[in-house]
Amino acid sequence: MCLGIPGRIVKIDDVTKKLATVEVSGIKRQVNIACIVSDEHPVASCVGDWVLVHVGFAMSRIDEAEVAQTMKILTELGEAQAEIEAMRLSGLR
Repeated sequence: MCLGIPGRIVKIDDVTKKLATVEVSGIKRQVNIACIVSDEHPVASCVGDWVLVHVGFAMSRIDEAEVAQTMKILTELGEAQAEIEAMRLSGLR
């Protein structure tokens, strides 16, 4: 399964290479934003955008409602995974 993690672009690092710093839950990482830029939405206009980040790339722009929904789902998945792991470790089969 491929998951995109919501993050907010906080800084453009390199306009030519289309690199930006994205903050994801307080952690900052440099990502490639080539997939989300166009003539109508150039690199310089991306600061403040919410994006889905996957393996170092901003895959798409999203709005704040999508951010909230995605974080809710990811939290639920994490809780489910923790429960599955607890069952596995308990020796119950």
